Amino acid sequence: MKTKYIVPILIGAGIGFALYSCGGGIPKNAQAVTNFDSNKYLGKWYEIARLDYKWERDLDNVTAEYSLNDDKTIKVDNKGYNVKKDKWEQSVGKARFVKKDNIGMLKVSFFGPFYSGYNVVAIDSDYKYALVAGESLKYMWILSREKTIPESIKADFLIKAQEIGYNVTDLVWVKHDKAN
Repeated sequence: MKTKYIVPILIGAGIGFALYSCGGGIPKNAQAVTNFDSNKYLGKWYEIARLDYKWERDLDNVTAEYSLNDDKTIKVDNKGYNVKKDKWEQSVGKARFVKKDNIGMLKVSFFGPFYSGYNVVAIDSDYKYALVAGESLKYMWILSREKTIPESIKADFLIKAQEIGYNVTDLVWVKHDKAN
């Protein structure tokens, strides 16, 4: 009789742990920027490079647009052109700060209660170029307010990414040759 209750309790605990652990992680050697200004970060960003993963596979012309929601979360509107399907794709989600809103450590969700780490680990003082680490060494992005990035910034971001532990030879360099 008691064993019929143990299995549901263990399953419930496992689901609870999985939901709790989904969100806000950061790679061991990475540190989110402090004195982060979310208002300066809002707006349109062009994805310059990324570590490829299934949600962005075959996408070029990728942009992310961030705006403030009424509930103080950040709307995340990602768009990209799927070169294999020959069509634009879009995903809209939300992000929220993990700690304080002046630390560039956020968690983002495109699928209900499931969140993933989104950590701004380097940004220039004008908020024109950013290096973003995911929750693990599987996810990383280089972003720019323009469709290109100066070689000096690119070199600095690649060095920082390697110091964190990223394999930068696996980066996909995103083309921006279509208007969206």
